[in-house]
Amino acid sequence: MLILITIVHVIVCIFLIIVVLLQSGKAADLAGAFGGMGSQTAFGPRGSATLLSKATTASAVVFMLTSLSLSILATRGSSGVKTVLDNSSGGAQTTPAKSSAQPKGPSIQLPGGKPVQLQMPTRPQGQPAPAAPAQPKK
Repeated sequence: MLILITIVHVIVCIFLIIVVLLQSGKAADLAGAFGGMGSQTAFGPRGSATLLSKATTASAVVFMLTSLSLSILATRGSSGVKTVLDNSSGGAQTTPAKSSAQPKGPSIQLPGGKPVQLQMPTRPQGQPAPAAPAQPKK
C-alpha cells in the first residue's frame, strides 16, 4: 500500500508541476508587460475556470491527500525511537559503585545488564587545584 501511494504521489507531483507551469499569469496581456493592470480590479478578473485551473485544483487535492496518507502510514508502522527517559527498566541508567573492589565513580548499565565504569578526569598528584576565575566587580 505504501509503495502504491508513493508512486501516485510522485506522478501527481510531476503533473502538478507541469500544469502550474503551463498556466499563463493574470498579467500576461500587453498592459501587464509594462506594469499596468489596465481596467482590471486589484486581483484581476475572475473569469471562468479553464481546464488547466480545474486540473490544478484536482491535482493539488490529490497531492494533499497522498501527503497526509504517506505521513500517517510512515508513523503508524514505526514504534518510535526509545530514549533513555523512556526506558524505565534498567537500560542506560546511572548507578553508583557498589563495592570497594570496583573503582569509585559513576557507571552505566548496558541493556544486557553488564555495568560499565565511566572514566572521570582527575588531576595529577601533587598539583594544586585550578584557581576559580575572578568575579568582576560591579
